[in-house]
Amino acid sequence: MEEKIKKFQDLFAWQEAHRLALLVYTISKGFPKEELFALTNQIRRAAVSVPSNIAEGYGRPSGKDRIHFFWIAKGSLLEVESQFLIAKDLGYVKNATLINTFNVQLEKTDKILTGLIMKTR
Repeated sequence: MEEKIKKFQDLFAWQEAHRLALLVYTISKGFPKEELFALTNQIRRAAVSVPSNIAEGYGRPSGKDRIHFFWIAKGSLLEVESQFLIAKDLGYVKNATLINTFNVQLEKTDKILTGLIMKTR
């Protein structure tokens, strides 16, 4: 039996995006101090944008509006992925377990968000 979605926090897409944002904050704590107002800020803002846009979409009255914000969340998710790759290539993230954890969470968030978009159509 499917549980009724009563608030945006009940959405699996929001839950996974929230986990990803927390993970990004944990990972970016290890970035160099000179990146605080550059890459660190950029990746954190993009990561927070994913669950924020899912929440905003949930609160919209029409399916078309909801999908619009879910697609914005998907775009922010791609931003996070791109910025993470830059950080990794610059040597800011070296721990293989952390890299794998990030990749798994990113993929999980992407799949569930894509499912939400398809179901909302």
